[in-house]
Amino acid sequence: MDHANHTRLTHDELTEAVLDGATVYGPGDETVGSVSHTHGMGASAKVVLDVGGFLGIGAKPVMVPATDLDFMRDESGTVHARTNWTKDDLKALPTHEH
Repeated sequence: MDHANHTRLTHDELTEAVLDGATVYGPGDETVGSVSHTHGMGASAKVVLDVGGFLGIGAKPVMVPATDLDFMRDESGTVHARTNWTKDDLKALPTHEH
């Protein structure tokens, strides 16, 4: 996926309403997870990602700073993110307990 023409989200847009369900792509543009929910807003927000599993079953929830993710909208307005974390990196993080 070519992210060059995608619009980056501002810190004010880093809210659960905007980010919920967004697909997260890793360094090789592979899907590494999706946003489950957020804690906080803006630059200090934390994002809980569901990593692995299939259709949400068996996924491991992990928390990362929103600033570790580059959130953007594609040409159709769909919000997604890129990160330097690989799926294995994310799976190695502690499980986030809700």
